[in-house]
Amino acid sequence: MSSSASDRIGFLVGLSAEARLLRPLGAGVAVEVSGATAQGAQAAVVRLIAAGAGALVSFGIAAGLDPDLRPGTVLVPSRIVVPGAGGMTDYFTNLALCARLGGVTRGALLHSDSAVDTPDEKRARFEASQCVALDMESGILAEAASRAGLPFAALRAVCDPAGSGLPPAALVALGSDGRMLPGAIARSLLRRPYQVPALVGLGYHAALARRALKARIPHIRIA
Repeated sequence: MSSSASDRIGFLVGLSAEARLLRPLGAGVAVEVSGATAQGAQAAVVRLIAAGAGALVSFGIAAGLDPDLRPGTVLVPSRIVVPGAGGMTDYFTNLALCARLGGVTRGALLHSDSAVDTPDEKRARFEASQCVALDMESGILAEAASRAGLPFAALRAVCDPAGSGLPPAALVALGSDGRMLPGAIARSLLRRPYQVPALVGLGYHAALARRALKARIPHIRIA
């Protein structure tokens, strides 16, 4: 992978754990963490473009919307859908992102500025958009890349499937730097101990998603 300024790839991730997965790619890439917030993602994309990235990739986990997608399913979407005041805006990805191990899903990816934490809300989003998964970075990256005239793509793995919600602890688990906040998680568990099984299940699903992404990192090529 070339590391010249114009060929340098900028990766936008939500979590610091996702950034660590990209270390094998070395100095030829730039990586920024959003902290899984819209404001953080916007600032991170600005930094990537300022650093001279010639292409942008949204990387990490996603929430499943299509009931057929299992945790660990890898998605290389053909388009990114951003809901707005005028309806849905489609950003058709203009990078050929190749994960040579194959077995990727090519459906549409939906952007959301906030977490979608219940199966009912996931079902509603799926019915309205027909997108197979959802994340909180890809739409912001797609919009910024389009404004800057840069090619972009996404490589995502399903974490929580369509039939699963997010326990309350998961919604307070992250700091602005994308790192876990053990104290916040512990306080949430003390208030609502019933969520322990759901949190353990989410951790297992996240491990499956990270494993699927990690297996493809050595094979990432931009064509």
